[in-house]
Amino acid sequence: MAPAAVSPDLLAGPQGFDDAGAVRLGDGRVGLYTVDFFPPVVDDLEAYGAIAAANSLSDIYASGGEARVVLNLAGFPEEWDEEVLEPVFRAAVATVMESGALWVGGHSVRSAEPLFGFAVFGDVSEDDLITNGGARAGDRLVLTKPLGAGSLTTGLKRGLANAEDVAAAARGMARLNRGGAAAMRAVGVRAATDITGFGLLGHAANLARASSVRLVLQASALPLYDGAAALARDGVFSGGSTRGKEALAEVVRVDDGVDAWMAKLCFDAETSGGLLVAVPAERLDDFLAALPADEPAAVVGEVAAGAPEVRLA
Repeated sequence: MAPAAVSPDLLAGPQGFDDAGAVRLGDGRVGLYTVDFFPPVVDDLEAYGAIAAANSLSDIYASGGEARVVLNLAGFPEEWDEEVLEPVFRAAVATVMESGALWVGGHSVRSAEPLFGFAVFGDVSEDDLITNGGARAGDRLVLTKPLGAGSLTTGLKRGLANAEDVAAAARGMARLNRGGAAAMRAVGVRAATDITGFGLLGHAANLARASSVRLVLQASALPLYDGAAALARDGVFSGGSTRGKEALAEVVRVDDGVDAWMAKLCFDAETSGGLLVAVPAERLDDFLAALPADEPAAVVGEVAAGAPEVRLA
């Protein structure tokens, strides 16, 4: 396929594996550009608005940047009146304000299925730009949010999930990855990705392919949202788990000792997940210390030399 854009100032675009488009602006600055929107993943309308906003902002943070401007993208059923819409927008406004970005407008349409999200414009110093292509052998892999949102949100739709577990996961999904971005800049991280629709193994595969390295993830070290393991053991996953396994067959290897439910959860789609960060080993302690005190993080593996591959051990 012919490239959609060609320029020496295009540092990350549709031909690569990066989370956001990156364009050199001059004076050492890089513009970051991304867009995301999706239907409700939880019943709570405020939580939906906050999660959609945090998810849309996340690609900017995965690139090491700060969000500057957002444009809203929305599609709502005709019967959704002001009483329904108000909590969605109220929570989204609060999340965007927390990010420091300016909400300057947007566009809405009538839609049979509700859809909500943002186009986001951010920036970063060129020296601090983080891509999927900067991982090096010896780096430690750190994950900044638990996994299992796919099982919990699917369990909610099927009436199988515990309400308290879903609420706790919703708070995690609504949490910005801004603190993680600041910590990455502070210690000179060169490679990271955020864990969203392609699941842990899908996004890890992009990191491996872009960096031409092997990633080794330890299944026993992966943090999970409360209630996610029980649902996964009962076979509750989103449709993304099967699609992910099929799409990644050539680059992902799962060891025989890994439980089948855990492997499937790692293929499953996440919503507004954490950052998977390749941290130079000598800066690991500094990175963990630089994260916000209330931001959980787990060391989940390491980067090794070799042909692009992700191994779940």
